[in-house]
Amino acid sequence: MATAQNTTIPVNVGVVLEIDNWVGKMGLSCISMALQDFYASHGYYKTRVVLHTRDSKRDVIGAAAAALDLLKNVQVEAIIGPATSTQADFVINLGGKAQVPIVSFSATSPSLSSIRSPYFIRATHNDSSQVKAISAIIQAYGWREVVPIYVDNELGEGILPFLSDALQEIDTRIPYRSIISPSATDDQIATELYKLMTMQTRVFIVHMLPSLSSKLFTKAKEVGMMSEGYVWIITYGITDLLSSLDASIIDSMQGVLGVKPHVPRTKEHENFRVRWKKKFQQDNPTDLNAELNIFGLWSYDAATALAMAIEKLGATSIGGYGKTNISGNSTDLESFGISQSGPKLLQSLLSTTFRGLSGDFHIIDGQLQSSTYQIVNVIGNGGRGIGFWTAANGIVRELNSTNSKANLGAIIWPGDTTSPPKGWMIPTNGKKLRVGVPVKDGFSEFVKTTWNSDTNTTTVAGYCIDVFDAVMAALPYVVLYEYIPFATADDQAKIAGTYDDLVYQVFLGNFDAVVGDITIIANRTQYVDFTFPYTESGVSMFAPIKDNKSKSAWVFLKPLTWELWVTSFCSFVFIGFVIWVLKHRINEDFRGPPSHQLGLIFWFSFSTMVFAHREKVVSNLARFVVIIWVFVVLILTQSYTASLTSMLTVQQLQPTVTDVNELVNKGEYVGYQDGSFVQGLLKRKKFDEHKLVPYNSPEECDELLSKRSGNGGIAAAFDEIPYIKLFLGRYGSKYTMVEPTYKTDGFGFVFPKGSPLGLDVSRAVLNVTEGDTMVNIGRAWFGKQSTCPDPSSLVSSNSLGVGSFWGLFLIAGVASFSALLISTALFLYEHRHVLSRFDPNVSIWRKFVVMARHFDQKDLSSHTFKKSEWRGTSMHAVEPSPNITNCPPPSTSSFSLHASPNTNGPSSPSSFSNHSDANFFRDQQATLSPPPNGQTPQEIVPPIELSNPNQDRPGA
Repeated sequence: MATAQNTTIPVNVGVVLEIDNWVGKMGLSCISMALQDFYASHGYYKTRVVLHTRDSKRDVIGAAAAALDLLKNVQVEAIIGPATSTQADFVINLGGKAQVPIVSFSATSPSLSSIRSPYFIRATHNDSSQVKAISAIIQAYGWREVVPIYVDNELGEGILPFLSDALQEIDTRIPYRSIISPSATDDQIATELYKLMTMQTRVFIVHMLPSLSSKLFTKAKEVGMMSEGYVWIITYGITDLLSSLDASIIDSMQGVLGVKPHVPRTKEHENFRVRWKKKFQQDNPTDLNAELNIFGLWSYDAATALAMAIEKLGATSIGGYGKTNISGNSTDLESFGISQSGPKLLQSLLSTTFRGLSGDFHIIDGQLQSSTYQIVNVIGNGGRGIGFWTAANGIVRELNSTNSKANLGAIIWPGDTTSPPKGWMIPTNGKKLRVGVPVKDGFSEFVKTTWNSDTNTTTVAGYCIDVFDAVMAALPYVVLYEYIPFATADDQAKIAGTYDDLVYQVFLGNFDAVVGDITIIANRTQYVDFTFPYTESGVSMFAPIKDNKSKSAWVFLKPLTWELWVTSFCSFVFIGFVIWVLKHRINEDFRGPPSHQLGLIFWFSFSTMVFAHREKVVSNLARFVVIIWVFVVLILTQSYTASLTSMLTVQQLQPTVTDVNELVNKGEYVGYQDGSFVQGLLKRKKFDEHKLVPYNSPEECDELLSKRSGNGGIAAAFDEIPYIKLFLGRYGSKYTMVEPTYKTDGFGFVFPKGSPLGLDVSRAVLNVTEGDTMVNIGRAWFGKQSTCPDPSSLVSSNSLGVGSFWGLFLIAGVASFSALLISTALFLYEHRHVLSRFDPNVSIWRKFVVMARHFDQKDLSSHTFKKSEWRGTSMHAVEPSPNITNCPPPSTSSFSLHASPNTNGPSSPSSFSNHSDANFFRDQQATLSPPPNGQTPQEIVPPIELSNPNQDRPGA
């Protein structure tokens, strides 16, 4: 044994803890057991950590003095501790000067970081790591406001920026911060709690040491803040020490929620817990029911890591302290040396990783990394786990589950209730809700304030007031409120500013809410919240009505735009041309002199509007085109008739102004309601500010409109739709509303940003507006609907354009063009033998002229000509000539027209049906030319053979 001791090298390590404190006692015992266990299992190691313990005496100066003693007199290679963030703040600076690593297992404040001092190692979780778990709980229950209660030192101040950011991400506000002094008395704590009771927020996050939180919860129970409706959430600095608190303290914390780092239960963990409890009871017989917590496990792992780092560094690298260059007049704080092995030990410690009792020990950025937090509900004698939080899955009931809040365990809230609190409450022992209302000279149907100088009181009434009263009555709880007029101090009948100024009072905190004819617009939502609107939305123009019954001789042209007139005219001409092309060769009505045919083109197409034609349509293609065109004409004429009728009747209700730009260009005077945001809207529309005339009442507006713009009045007025409806309800026979309507969101009630009451009021607004209550309130203030023209029937153009009929024109055009192509193709096919005989050198124009001549000829093969010829010949039978002999017998089955052969004359054409008139006469001239030998030709009379109509008749 002696040999083994001589071969080991002692390494001095300091320990600065609060010896009489629970965390200090537990930490010291765990550190000792860690070194015993480490060297028991690694007896061959050359180094041995020797602990030098100092008491910080629960004081910053005591901690600094203890650290200074260890650095100067003992020359330790590292220091474990101190216990609190406040004490660690100063000790870290000393360690940095001496280049000695400071390893703390309980200094959790985010303000302490390795960036500030590289020789600080946080062998615990940063307080900022738990804010995500806390914000997840708040988000799961939809709480919109939270009040943090924290200690006034580095511990409390360090977490607040991270907590604020986490809450801001879930759109939760911090309306107030409650700061408790570390040395606060019970009376001071009670005073702060009473202040919190006067506020609406009922969700509190407590972050402080367990000793101070014990006093806080004891007082909270005394004043009634641990009752139903309250929510208390504690950080892991308190949650992990619940087992060390007295039963009376636990009793005052019933229903509290807490978070703490999750430590997996392993066999090694349980064995150590049993051994530690036995040893701790032996060393501290007066401390009964001691329970190991996460801080004890972290201290155990920190001591183990330090022993491993020292052994890894090697005994030869432990070199003691070097001398400083400080002068002889320096103080004790500057006279200690610099550790020669400190930088190497720091790097060895940062690279040390192992599986400890608290989990994986791995220092990243100078601190342990957090992963999972357990959510605890204080019930009975301690905390009961109800779920977990992980960065990957958020809140879950079990670690292998991905379900959220619905899978949390049952929670007992303060007041022994299982119903989740809504997170806010109107304080019954506080002051009433201060509701600001505007003071108006006109439009009193919406808001009317009456000042009674005798009683020094103000009576508030109106449509908006009744709606708000109905909404507040619909809430599931009672809210006490009072109306406060937004009036000047010297005149209660005069408003103290614009509506924007009134809304801004909520942001300043002078009013808790604002009720009245307040419009929801974008710039106001930047600093206040609005409820859902309860009126119609929009800003529009209204103007006088003129007697505009048209006396113009050209009013019949107005139903259609000039584009539609031109399009219709061109369509008529095109359809007439198409019909002429389709019927020219087969219908005698479409033949004749060019002037006659041109007139017929216009006549046929334009006359389809009024009557049927005497010209027969015998072509199927022409019939197809005419049917479609008649349908188009029908739609056009009916639409024209309806539009003209509308112009001659409804046009009497036209306003004097129909275009906003016309008012701007002419520099007309326009009106707006005084104090309204409409003034800013008109300025953005480029109206001259000097041309804007304010009015305060419907009577004043009527007077201005009656005078007109050139006589000290206005040409038109702009206002919101609810005001316009009220105005037209009185003067609907003289004025009307004109488009366009500029979109707004209507009237709403104003509340502070993030106000939970505003959310409940919005829901109540929906309930009220969907029922009969709003109808009854509107009828009470505005009466029955006016019989004047509906102001929502906005004036617009009555002229019909091409856009309304382009589909019809497209159909007619496609049909006509298709028929034209088919007819042309058939004509060219029938005369393909003519095209084939053209000389290749003939010009295209010559070919076109020849084909045009053929087109101009009758199509005698058409059934129309055959039918007419058959009728003509049946009425004029011709007897055979006596000079003709050897005539063939007449045909009994067909009609033919040909010349009989003569013994001395040439034969005539065999058939007339396949020749034109011109060809026929040319053939006859060739036949009548003088014969040879000077013989006189015989007269040739072409016989006409008719079929015997009685041949097939029985008995003929």
